[in-house]
Amino acid sequence: MTWIAPETDRTPFLVVGDERAMLRSFLDRSRATLLWKCQGLNETQLAARSVEPSIMSLLGLVRHMTEVERGWMRVVAAGEQVEYAYCSETNPDGDFDDAVAAGAEADLARYRGEIALCDKATGELPLEHVGVHPHTGAERSVRWIYLHLIEEYSRHNGHADLLRERIDGATGY
Repeated sequence: MTWIAPETDRTPFLVVGDERAMLRSFLDRSRATLLWKCQGLNETQLAARSVEPSIMSLLGLVRHMTEVERGWMRVVAAGEQVEYAYCSETNPDGDFDDAVAAGAEADLARYRGEIALCDKATGELPLEHVGVHPHTGAERSVRWIYLHLIEEYSRHNGHADLLRERIDGATGY
């Protein structure tokens, strides 16, 4: 039997709340939107590339956002020393290049798990807390990281919408 990406609940954005709650609401909605774009698709559909020469796929986007979450939330904000899940110095585009149908179920599970780890790592950090990027030395506040992740998801969820439309005609945000 073929594995199918499970359904995802998307809660509405908060429209009133403190800054942290609002940022978290927008980030959570953006995370859920990426999963929503994947729901109901099988491994082959998730790994389908967009259009030559692009290597982009929905599965690649999930893997990429796993890396983005880990890098910004756990490594920079929380100062954890963890390796990337898919990319390395010798394989910097492993998140997209190595996205294959056979790994879809594990990759979506890893993404969901990474979100939980990121939320745990940063949940008690004040928005003013500053982390340091280990490669560039650039300082970034937790507030900036939340905003950057929301921006990153916005761009990639647009890509996901186009990819999903190409696969089965489904659209919507």
